[in-house]
Amino acid sequence: MDFLSFIGDNLQIFLSYTGFANATWGHFIMIIVGLTFIYLAIAKEFEPMLLIPIGFGILIGNIPFKDAGLQLGLYEEGSVLNILYQGVTSGWYPPLIFLGIGAMTDFSALISNPKLMLIGAAAQFGIFGAYILALTMGFDPAQAGAIGIIGGADGPTAIFLSSKLAPNLMGAIAVSAYSYMALVPVIQPPIMRLLTTKKERLIRMKPPRAVSETEKIIFPITGLLLTCFLVPSGLPLLGMLFFGNLLKESGVTRRLAETARGPLIDVITILLGITVGASTQATQFLTWNSLKIFGLGALSFIIATSAGVLFVKFFNVFLKKGNKINPLIGNAGVSAVPDSARISQIVGLEYDSTNYLLMHAMGPNVAGVIGSAVAAGILLGFLG
Repeated sequence: MDFLSFIGDNLQIFLSYTGFANATWGHFIMIIVGLTFIYLAIAKEFEPMLLIPIGFGILIGNIPFKDAGLQLGLYEEGSVLNILYQGVTSGWYPPLIFLGIGAMTDFSALISNPKLMLIGAAAQFGIFGAYILALTMGFDPAQAGAIGIIGGADGPTAIFLSSKLAPNLMGAIAVSAYSYMALVPVIQPPIMRLLTTKKERLIRMKPPRAVSETEKIIFPITGLLLTCFLVPSGLPLLGMLFFGNLLKESGVTRRLAETARGPLIDVITILLGITVGASTQATQFLTWNSLKIFGLGALSFIIATSAGVLFVKFFNVFLKKGNKINPLIGNAGVSAVPDSARISQIVGLEYDSTNYLLMHAMGPNVAGVIGSAVAAGILLGFLG
């Protein structure tokens, strides 16, 4: 009898440590969210490089366990996940991502047609529009600023700013930003069609001029000095972005550029995705504020896309015939590179199978990368 009691007591203790004994309805909801991310990444190919690490991270973060000082979870100081998550909370993953982005970005389309920079700037209206909406919903100014940056459709920038202004909301902001980046092919085309006429969709733009190697080398240096003298608080992101681009364009640091845009950005993307996903523990993540953030993120993305398209329509009023811009590239002002530029191309080809907009759309697209980092710097300077 004593032996049976011993077995029973130990079995009961073992069961009390299992995930089945510690699970809540919230854990299962988040596991379904994680599986949905993985499904969208594999079946629909929506940003698989991001959604698979984040989706699997959500699964990892929502395995329930009994808190017994075993240092298992992401929020337990000293755990492996907690140590890896410090790259997010300390804000050093995003600049390294920007280094890789700079090393893989060709700014030729923007250099050849600088007025496209204005489209990238106009699309940042989504950031400040969401900031105002967040204030009206009761978030404090710092939290509202961190939420607003979702409108830039730039995950690393959203993580960087939220780590500085609203660390407690970082999980919801990061997952929201990456979710809407992945849903670019779903969200943007209906807005583009709604806000443009058939005549506008058929506008043909002049081919971009050839850009010299000297111009490509000068651009990251000039870009750094102009943007960071104007907004010094954007230096961690903008500095690494332009440094990565100089590695690419200089022609003498090919190995460094290949490392930055290859192995380095891949490693950081894995660590960033898995830890951001794991930060969505049900007990920390499932709150009314998280739902509000997802709603505001959707609104900010819609505002940003609309602002880019409408700005092109307004700008065309002042341009001569033959120099007009196709409004379908206005959506590319958000920072989802190169997906939003690819959407400009896809929608444009629906109406004219010989009108290729991709190279034109890359101008505002890369301008959006710079614009979102500048906007983050402005918000950090005012609210930090």
